[in-house]
Amino acid sequence: MDKYMMIFRNTPTSEEQYQSMSPEQMQASLDQWNAWIGGIAAQGKLIGSDALEIDGKILTGSRKALSDGPYVEGKELVSGYLIMQAESEAEAVEAAKGCPVYEMEGSVEVRKLMVFDHG
Repeated sequence: MDKYMMIFRNTPTSEEQYQSMSPEQMQASLDQWNAWIGGIAAQGKLIGSDALEIDGKILTGSRKALSDGPYVEGKELVSGYLIMQAESEAEAVEAAKGCPVYEMEGSVEVRKLMVFDHG
């Protein structure tokens, strides 16, 4: 079985929508995420999943120039990830179709992990 990463992306507009939700709406959204991730976990296919903070640091180039970022002004933000085991890319894509990120006009990128032997 291979490992696949789902990268969740939101737009600045969807992030603003999320920040303006009532506590009840936030809880409902969290419940949707927990149900979807729980469904993958119940199949024994979940490896890990986390949301990401909005801000961070970016290192760039051979001199490893440090800057703040990513910026909300950008076209899209990586808001989290999930890593799962799947028999095929098609299975991972099918699982990604149930992701709640689409409720906020977000997207999911599905990528197979390359496994390197570090021994």
